[in-house]
Amino acid sequence: MTLIRTADRFYPSLLNQLFNRELLDWNNTGFSAEDSTLPAVNILEDENRIQIEVAAPGMKKDDFKVELNQNRLTVSAESEKESNETNERYSRKEFNYRSFTRQFNVPVETINGDQIQASYKDGILMLTLPKREELKPKPARAIEIQ
Repeated sequence: MTLIRTADRFYPSLLNQLFNRELLDWNNTGFSAEDSTLPAVNILEDENRIQIEVAAPGMKKDDFKVELNQNRLTVSAESEKESNETNERYSRKEFNYRSFTRQFNVPVETINGDQIQASYKDGILMLTLPKREELKPKPARAIEIQ
């Protein structure tokens, strides 16, 4: 049996519009329907490191806070901007506040937590988590036959 949704002819579609919106999409709770306040993230891994790229344009490096606690890497940022313009005829005040927190579970037995590096350039926060030397793949070793 297939259910087909039809428009109600007797009642306005106000209820249909209310329940069709992303208001009930729990994945977007707390965020606007068009844009999420969480930045996009790329995670890259090779034999030497894990690299996390966080897209956060318009911020300064002092806005970020990066912490490693047990196996959880937390990246958070907070930015506040305010501008005032006053004239004889008008007064204008604008302000903007942005913040986010992202958490990543990292394999602490694999990475060297003391050597994690972070840099911010061109709107990208780059985190480099180097792997422990003893866990890196070693090249093949030739064994001499006697």
